[in-house]
Amino acid sequence: MNFLHYDLGNRQRGEIVEITLTSGANVRLMTSSEFSNYKNNKQHRYIGGLAKKSPIRLQIPNSGHWYVVVDMQGLSGSTRASVRTLPGPLPEIREAPLSSIPSLVRDQEPNIQPGTEFFDVFISHASEDKDSIVRSLANELMAQGLKVWYDEFTLRIGDSLRQKIDRGLAKSRVGLVVLSPSFVSKGWTNYELDGIVTRTVSGEQILLPIWHNITKQEVIDFSPSLADKVARSTATHTVQEIAAEIAELLRLSTK
Repeated sequence: MNFLHYDLGNRQRGEIVEITLTSGANVRLMTSSEFSNYKNNKQHRYIGGLAKKSPIRLQIPNSGHWYVVVDMQGLSGSTRASVRTLPGPLPEIREAPLSSIPSLVRDQEPNIQPGTEFFDVFISHASEDKDSIVRSLANELMAQGLKVWYDEFTLRIGDSLRQKIDRGLAKSRVGLVVLSPSFVSKGWTNYELDGIVTRTVSGEQILLPIWHNITKQEVIDFSPSLADKVARSTATHTVQEIAAEIAELLRLSTK
């Protein structure tokens, strides 16, 4: 039996396999065990069938080792084929109202030393992002009547991310973290940031990520679970809109 086969290696659930043909052919997407059955003329299961148009796209249903087979069984002529894999559909940024996540706001000022100033919002960010977003976000928050602390939370290589953020949360009601390519390049591990955004014991979200100049795929590559947290993105929201929503959240929490 003549056939073309393509070893896709280990692929992730949801990825798309695109097969381009020069003429109609049978296209089968199979696991490694089913491919072995196919080669030995045994009964086998597959995704696909007769492809009359090109290209065709098949979605991988489960993570594992996959193959594509192209053959002319029951057909006349021949075909050439090329195969490539594409990312699967990406999750949307969660747009739940911030008021639906009460753990984002500290209900009352913590027990801090007398004379220590308390703030409404602190912004944790990489130094490279100060000019492009952080300064304007801080100004918009202050224009909403909020007290903002951000200069001491410029993060640089070698800083302790957890210490910086813990210190900010101790003196502020709401914590923001500007998640950008500069931020993720600092060398912090995905579980470190994810563990800070979500309180480990209770699973509550305690920081609001602000996605800035970063794609969904880049966030997923950095931390898949972080990509599922409620966040705001400068690609879909203006700085003014983000500041107004945070101000409204704080006003609602004091009622």
